[in-house]
Amino acid sequence: MLAVAIGAAVAALTVLALPLYMGVALKQSVSAAADAAALAAADTVIGIVAGYPCETAARVAAANGSGLAACQVDGFIVTVSATRLIVGVAVTSTATAGPPPGGAD
Repeated sequence: MLAVAIGAAVAALTVLALPLYMGVALKQSVSAAADAAALAAADTVIGIVAGYPCETAARVAAANGSGLAACQVDGFIVTVSATRLIVGVAVTSTATAGPPPGGAD
């Protein structure tokens, strides 16, 4: 009887913890999409990729399963925010890409 109760408790905790772990995995996925979008937009700003930075960022974010929530270009530095919905809750991540501060040595 005790083994059944312990098994039920473990199953209940697993069911309760599963959405939390899914949320953590989704946050990492959105973070990766924001990073890739920022890098692609920065490549567009410096001329490696043809096009407009924020349009490029939106395409890359969409290719990674996220939407582009914001895009800001400041010189050669691009900051983007990517977002995705999970069970009606928006998960957002922001990333910045551009040349290193202070220039090359």
